[in-house]
Amino acid sequence: MSSITELKDNINTKTLNLVLLTFVTAGIYAIIWMFINTPKLEKLTSKKIADNTFLIWLAVCVGLGGALVGTGEESLDVISGLLTIASWVLYIIWAFRAKSALQEYALTEHKVDLRMNGIYTFFLTIYYINYCINDLPEAQRKQQILSGQEPKADNL
Repeated sequence: MSSITELKDNINTKTLNLVLLTFVTAGIYAIIWMFINTPKLEKLTSKKIADNTFLIWLAVCVGLGGALVGTGEESLDVISGLLTIASWVLYIIWAFRAKSALQEYALTEHKVDLRMNGIYTFFLTIYYINYCINDLPEAQRKQQILSGQEPKADNL
């Protein structure tokens, strides 16, 4: 059995850094983060989240949606809006797949009932998933305290 901190250590991204870098790079960093960390999540959780084609379509929707916005052409603005909505949908799909994989991983590998809010998953997508990954050791510690077990120092 792997350590509860293994996933957090592999991803190694603070949520605030993820938010700020996404803002500064106009959304590009979030896509790069997903390309880099989806295989890591899939490897440790042993559950498929998204293949490269899915992530490429997400990048295309974000890129073209941003490139076509504000051109002045009504038809291009409509296409830009549709691509932006499509990218939101793809982010949400990815987030719920990652949520499911993360909860199953926590339960089967570490016997932690990881409770993740569906509303937060919907609205905060990758940022909430990253937060929950970083919070896994703390969730395990809380569960051990509530179940009357002594928290293990190596899990923190």
